[in-house]
Amino acid sequence: MLADALPLAQQLIDGGLPFHAHEVLEDAWKAAPGAQRALWKGLAQLAVGLTHAMRGNAKGAVALLRRGADAVGSSAQAVPGLADVASISRSATDLADRIEQSGLARVGEADLRLSLTHGSSGPA
Repeated sequence: MLADALPLAQQLIDGGLPFHAHEVLEDAWKAAPGAQRALWKGLAQLAVGLTHAMRGNAKGAVALLRRGADAVGSSAQAVPGLADVASISRSATDLADRIEQSGLARVGEADLRLSLTHGSSGPA
């Protein structure tokens, strides 16, 4: 299950379905071994942040993107297929900063395609 979660979540994010990606990542978080839970929780929070952004909730998007970025960026856990955690964290923080400074009107759909995996199409 964990092996499939990350590529499926990325596919959903790339397809503009971050809420569904959150569901996948939340299931992985709950099934993950203890040492990996914080990482999976952070990834799920990023997907919720993207969901808030798509639904027009800038404050919620910024809060969840920052929370997820902190959790992912501070993780020392390795998950097969996961892109560099520092890069994911930086991309999410940059997106949160842009939303906070310029609002959601200045954030395009392509900006909401965070890259969680190696070779994904999002702007990581």
